[in-house]
Amino acid sequence: MDLADLVFAVVGVGALLASLLPRVLEGRPFSLPIVFVALGLLLGALPLPFDASPEGRATFVEHATEVVVIISIMGAGLGLDRRIGWRRWRTTWRLLAVAMPLTIVAVALLGYWALGAVPAVAALLGAVLAPTDPVLAGEVQVGEPASEPVESDLPEDEVRFGLTSEAGLNDALAFPFVYFAITMSLQGTAVQDWVLEWFAVDVVYRLAVGLLGGLAVGWLLGRLFFSSRRRELRLSEHREGFVALAATFLAYGATELVQGYGFVAVFVAAVTIRSSERFHDYHRELHHFVEQVERLLTVLVLLALGMAAAEGLFDAVGWREAVFAAGVLLVVRPVTGYVALLGSGGLRRERAAIAFFGVRGIGSLYYLAYALTHGDFDEQGALYGVVGLVVLGSVLLHGLTAGPVLSRLDRQRDLEPAGTAGKPAPTPKD
Repeated sequence: MDLADLVFAVVGVGALLASLLPRVLEGRPFSLPIVFVALGLLLGALPLPFDASPEGRATFVEHATEVVVIISIMGAGLGLDRRIGWRRWRTTWRLLAVAMPLTIVAVALLGYWALGAVPAVAALLGAVLAPTDPVLAGEVQVGEPASEPVESDLPEDEVRFGLTSEAGLNDALAFPFVYFAITMSLQGTAVQDWVLEWFAVDVVYRLAVGLLGGLAVGWLLGRLFFSSRRRELRLSEHREGFVALAATFLAYGATELVQGYGFVAVFVAAVTIRSSERFHDYHRELHHFVEQVERLLTVLVLLALGMAAAEGLFDAVGWREAVFAAGVLLVVRPVTGYVALLGSGGLRRERAAIAFFGVRGIGSLYYLAYALTHGDFDEQGALYGVVGLVVLGSVLLHGLTAGPVLSRLDRQRDLEPAGTAGKPAPTPKD
């Protein structure tokens, strides 16, 4: 059997299913990621001339997942209808400022207690498993950008908005903590010797450059798309969706070249482009193209994850790792998410949904692979196993529940008096 022919066939089947299944599975207790992980398990069980194990392939895994994540971040930013504001985005700010740090600490302590991990590995687990995922969370994210102004100041329901904006930003904000774990693995636990440099460079400088880079690229491209004096340069009139990839890679690459956080830049650029001409139809073209590319690439990664699981990814997984994964998904995220939203107003059922649906996914695999190529961590196979178990558990848990839960919330919201459903509080004025 020729490997290239097999790859073509698998990619073709995967692309066809990626087009058909979202409509078939909509609102059902089943998700696209579950289907493709299952197909990967089936392929991995066959005697194929291909080894999908990530161990020893950290560089490949890093770059493959990196592309998927940055494209999904661009899609998340373009899809948000709500203008940025302190009160409009207060669910997001609470999740980032409270839930994420609490999650990092809680997961690190759980890794130390349940797995007996050394401090650097415990810190790494906290960092890579803290961010929620914009890739596998399609069922709980906002839909297409609005093409005309809406009456409400908060156009999206709070659950989908909160989860989308959180996933778009916390994938970027996890990076300083990944660098903390990497530095600890290289420099040791004498944190006082290097923490100031880490804070100055990996927190302040890289985040600032990511923010400024995203603003600059987003502003320039927004002007080019919508306001260029020359019609042939005004790309919004040419309806070419692939320009979204240009925006994604330009924001990411330019920022990374000056050692900033490209993930931050991509999300900020997407939100800035959207703000430059908020309700133009071209945003739908860009979002639709990004969504299609993201779905195809996600299919390939999920197939590889399923094949790796069938080929021994979880050989080192025992009851301790199972307790750890269950604790992350069923205790840590729901509790920290709910604590972050206490006092935020809105409906209790919506706060509970936001707290529960902290999807873990491809972003965690990226951060793990990045850390393994830049740090000094032993037992890489075991790390892939435990992180892969959390991701697979999230695919099953959230994939089986997202459709029914969101459908029920939508039905309940439709029964609310007009103008009150999904509001965190009376209409905020920024």
